[in-house]
Amino acid sequence: MKYNIYQVDAFSNQVFGGNPACVIPLKKWMSDAILLQIAQENAVSETAFFIDKGRDIYLRWFTPDHEIDLCGHATLATAHVLKKKLKYPLNEIKFNTMSGILKVNCVDDVYYLDFPSRPGEIALLPKKIEQSLNIQPKQVFKSRDYMLVYDTQKEIEDIKINRHFFDQVNLGHGGVIVTSKANLIGIDFVSRYFTPQATILEDFVTGSAHCTLIPFWSSRLNKKKLEALQISHRVGRLRCVDMLDRVIIGGEAKLFSQGEFIM
Repeated sequence: MKYNIYQVDAFSNQVFGGNPACVIPLKKWMSDAILLQIAQENAVSETAFFIDKGRDIYLRWFTPDHEIDLCGHATLATAHVLKKKLKYPLNEIKFNTMSGILKVNCVDDVYYLDFPSRPGEIALLPKKIEQSLNIQPKQVFKSRDYMLVYDTQKEIEDIKINRHFFDQVNLGHGGVIVTSKANLIGIDFVSRYFTPQATILEDFVTGSAHCTLIPFWSSRLNKKKLEALQISHRVGRLRCVDMLDRVIIGGEAKLFSQGEFIM
């Protein structure tokens, strides 16, 4: 059988920016093992698979290593494919996912993800994560992810991960966020994101991490609306709103390629 496949650069308005995701429409689910093999073949951080049943769109996300519970950039990429390639008629798209119903509103080529807020609680940093870092954080918080807070953007830029220690940590669906205030005009905070034991160590732009970043920086900066940069080498810009129990994460997308694969 032939299957359509799209590759989209999410949280960017140009190709080679943001975070690439593959998007694959299905008529019915394949086995989890096959979905994982397809994700491995695609070799991007996430592949989104969806089934459109009219009122309900069922969405799942796979890294090259396993299925995950929440993914921002692949959700944005899926919304982009639905609107721009498959001509989805509504400006609000509702996805049925492992993390519940997720809404995406499309406004003037910007996609606003309505995601759960996941505030972090003060935590102790596991020894193996501490040993893996060349620069130690000032504060540590834990939700799904560990969030490490630093004083300066320069520290975030200079962080290096020693995988010998880092890959000894098992965080399940989670990873490690590093973050600080931004030193750029018009940007409130910056971040990077790392996943232990993952094929792709550093995620280029991580929408789901902002479920924890947004409530933290909203409280610290006393701002409801914030602008964020994830400063991987591809860079992604995110428009953020703290809605207390929800967060809004906005971004653009650019189609890089489309084609077919045969199984």
